[in-house]
Amino acid sequence: MDAARNTLADIGVPGWDTTSQRTERIMTAASVELGDGLKVSPLGFGGMALTPVYGDVDPGEALRTLHHAVDSGVTFIDTADIYGGGSNEELISRLLKERRGEVQLATKFSLVGNPHNGYTDVRGDAAYVREAVDASLKRLDTDAIDLYYMHRRDLRVPIVETVEAMAGLVKEGKVKHLGLSEVTAQELAQAHAVHPIAAVQSEWSIWSRDVERHVVPAAAELGVGFVPYSPLGRGFLTGTVDASQLGENDFRRRIPRFAEDAADANQAVVAAVQLVATVLEATPAQVALAWLLAQGKRLGLAVVPIPGTRRTHRIDENLGALALDLTPAQLDALDQAADAVVGSRSADLNWVSEGRE
Repeated sequence: MDAARNTLADIGVPGWDTTSQRTERIMTAASVELGDGLKVSPLGFGGMALTPVYGDVDPGEALRTLHHAVDSGVTFIDTADIYGGGSNEELISRLLKERRGEVQLATKFSLVGNPHNGYTDVRGDAAYVREAVDASLKRLDTDAIDLYYMHRRDLRVPIVETVEAMAGLVKEGKVKHLGLSEVTAQELAQAHAVHPIAAVQSEWSIWSRDVERHVVPAAAELGVGFVPYSPLGRGFLTGTVDASQLGENDFRRRIPRFAEDAADANQAVVAAVQLVATVLEATPAQVALAWLLAQGKRLGLAVVPIPGTRRTHRIDENLGALALDLTPAQLDALDQAADAVVGSRSADLNWVSEGRE
């Protein structure tokens, strides 16, 4: 991390040092406009990491991490009603109690059940939309949600009906902007015709590029921003994850590309990221995030990744991506490594947009 900090100072990023106040100068220099006029910080924070999906979490440390994120200028905070069975929203409410005016808050609905025991249902009917938003507002202890996502598509309900119900929440003042997660290009276009969509959230990273075929071009054409979740490949792209040592309750054990043979083969993409990081005196996480930001520029749309972490120093590390410029040769090398990824990003491709495109 010290090497990365020195590099940032060397290339002239003003005020870069170990303090969060200095880091905030980088973040507040510019905001990013997604769609529908929603402005957010250049990097967001994915709240799912603060629930026990990857292992045990200390609530006190989780709250300190959230405060450090906002101190550092990361004001776009993403959660969902299903994370921790609602406990993630309750945790974030403790942050909002002190700092609501500093945060652009995103949450999601539609998944019914507990992520540890399996989702029991996906609902997109109008009655459930109203029920879910009221429950989230209560847990978050706030009057309005800045960005409200449909987490997954309920295939029993036409997407226009779900979005019409969501649009009603905007009229009521409970929600300011609408988002969709893991939708196809066609679903996005149908939804956008009903009400402006501010952002699409889907997995997108160096080793998860299926959205570039259809969803990303559709978002660019419609002026919809893109919010990549798991931009660090659920930690794999950082080179710090040993798939053979994942805990019994670790969600990643169910993902095909984390299976032992696939994970071994996928070390090739990690090696490519590490090579670029070494040349830039950066970290693999910074390179992976910088690649996504570069992709947004190459493909013509606003991109705001939402890496999640339990550690404050990882937030500082991730912010370093904003100062990295990857050369065309480096981008080509990372692109080629991505082409050799083994294993799908979901055990059920119908669960994500790739299976319905």
